[in-house]
Amino acid sequence: MDTLFYKDGLPITIEIEDGKIKKLTRPNPIENRVNKEVIYVAPGLIDHQVNGYLSYSFVGEDLNVEKIKIITESFWENGITTFLPTLTSESNEVLLRNFKILNKIMEDEHFAQSIPGFHLEGPYISPADGFRGAHNQAYIHNPNWLEFDTWNQASGKRIKEVTIAPEQEGALEFIEKCVENNIKVALGHTNASTDQIKAAVDLGSTISTHLGNGCANLINRHHNPIWPQLSEDRLFASIIVDGFHLTKEEVRSFYKVKGPENTILVSDITRWAGMPPGIYSDFGQEVVVTDEGAIMMPSENVLAGASFLITRGIENIIQFTGCSLTEAIDMATKNPAKALNLGDRGEIAIGKRADLIYFKFDSGKLKILKTVVGGEVVYINETTN
Repeated sequence: MDTLFYKDGLPITIEIEDGKIKKLTRPNPIENRVNKEVIYVAPGLIDHQVNGYLSYSFVGEDLNVEKIKIITESFWENGITTFLPTLTSESNEVLLRNFKILNKIMEDEHFAQSIPGFHLEGPYISPADGFRGAHNQAYIHNPNWLEFDTWNQASGKRIKEVTIAPEQEGALEFIEKCVENNIKVALGHTNASTDQIKAAVDLGSTISTHLGNGCANLINRHHNPIWPQLSEDRLFASIIVDGFHLTKEEVRSFYKVKGPENTILVSDITRWAGMPPGIYSDFGQEVVVTDEGAIMMPSENVLAGASFLITRGIENIIQFTGCSLTEAIDMATKNPAKALNLGDRGEIAIGKRADLIYFKFDSGKLKILKTVVGGEVVYINETTN
């Protein structure tokens, strides 16, 4: 059976050596195949906004190395070969402790190969209702480089991305320090003006964190933080396309403006993903997982993260926008790799890391058959013939 390259639908053979792609061969297609089953190969998926999974949270009081391993293995089963554990606004004690735990997992090469760094989303965000989303207001405050540096030291200097509200006091100076230290700056949970957003981008901010979310329900229709980010060509737009965080029309509009080259799919998945519908407790508040899969915080009238993996985003953006499978996959591989300077992954090319997924795409649904990380097969769907 041919394995087809996701970009052109033609056969491809991939030769791997020392965890990297050594050679690519393009065999002639087999004509008049009796078995019409199609298996594609693409780069492994990259998700740079992952809060937790299967009841485990990266800011959880009970986080440990074993739980990080469980999350990572579950992601491999779903084709996610690279992810940034994301820590949201929490106490200094929790952030210090959990960054140290995350740093510990990096000693295990088997798992560390999927974690190139960590994402800190908050606590340097807007404290205003709506804009802070589900973040606990008690922990939100202005940027402090010395404080941040203690967290970064605890992480082994592995904080790769920080989401910040540029209107906060000291934010622009903080952005400068991040850029000097090769830390990617994303704008999110912000009520910044056009001028403040431009100033942040001029200093080196390059990503919009879940554009259209982390935003109050009632905003000025002309002057709000969405339009200047959407119109700023220097910002990648990361978006959550789970069917709850953005409407189909919003996704279509964002995609038409940013295009397939500057749109990034993220999951924003939380600990409650994969859990049955019901009432839980998180962020010091009641959290409800609905029958449809939305995760709500009724007290704040906001979503509290997502319950679907990035694979749902790939399926939905094809359905919502009519983009191709190639474009959708690139928005979860090539584009985040470019945005985060992960030059060794995100593409199938000679010299790149052999992070690969083999999958079927039938009736608009993605089914992962095999996942390869650094040349190592880490998952095979045993039910596949």
